Amino acid sequence: MIKKVISPCISICRTDPLSGYCYGCARTNEEKKFWKDENTKNEWKEKNLKMIITRMQGWQLETFKESYDHKKNSGISLFKKNLLEKK
Repeated sequence: MIKKVISPCISICRTDPLSGYCYGCARTNEEKKFWKDENTKNEWKEKNLKMIITRMQGWQLETFKESYDHKKNSGISLFKKNLLEKK
């Protein structure tokens, strides 16, 4: 069975105007399109995941890791979980 690579989107979708990277996941808009494309191979996704993590540091990296781990284990990012709990 092929293991699905979980999208790095942690539901904080705002692009930094200077770098072009998303504040939440550090992907470019082009990378986001590749992730959504059903023909994109897991190998590319795994490499991209490693690459985007190298773009992060400090609080952004810590927040991403915590939220992404939560998403991999429960299917939902911490940010989205907190939004749903407030409703």
